[in-house]
Amino acid sequence: MSTSTTAGAVAASTTQGLRNLYYARFGFAVIWAGLLALTASTLNPASIALLVIYPLFDVAAAVIDFRSSGPARPRVPLYVNMAVSLLAAIGLAVAVTSGIPDVLRVWGVWAITAGIVQVIVAILRHRLGGQSAMILSGGISTLAGTSFILQAGGAKASVTTIAGYATLGCIFFLISAIRLHRHAAKAK
Repeated sequence: MSTSTTAGAVAASTTQGLRNLYYARFGFAVIWAGLLALTASTLNPASIALLVIYPLFDVAAAVIDFRSSGPARPRVPLYVNMAVSLLAAIGLAVAVTSGIPDVLRVWGVWAITAGIVQVIVAILRHRLGGQSAMILSGGISTLAGTSFILQAGGAKASVTTIAGYATLGCIFFLISAIRLHRHAAKAK
């Protein structure tokens, strides 16, 4: 087997694994956002569990990404993403005891940081295809994070807006998954 054939097989495997991960992230986020929208009028056991689960799912997704992406994996940004998301889950578990404004602040800082990391990872993977939506999603995440922090200081602070944020994010995962699927089909 030639080096180019091996490289092509590795790229195809990476693309397929990433595509499947993006589809899974889409499905999780759709369900999660719906459940949060139904429970987020107050901080209650259901909404608290959902708020902490989301960044933990992000950690798990980053671990799967790291293990399945082979040589195309951007090591340092994925490690940063795992650490930041784990810290966000811990921060949210603590913030819920203080109220919605603190939850929004923690979520906002996480959204900004994770968005920056997402842009970096997507730029490093641009050659795989389907990453333009991830770049856009990461950029929007940084803006949304800023809006969460600003909303935390207002009179109408609500975690319901986080459900909208997750819904928008899941659309970008779906777009990237579809584009990766098409990119892989063209490569065959």
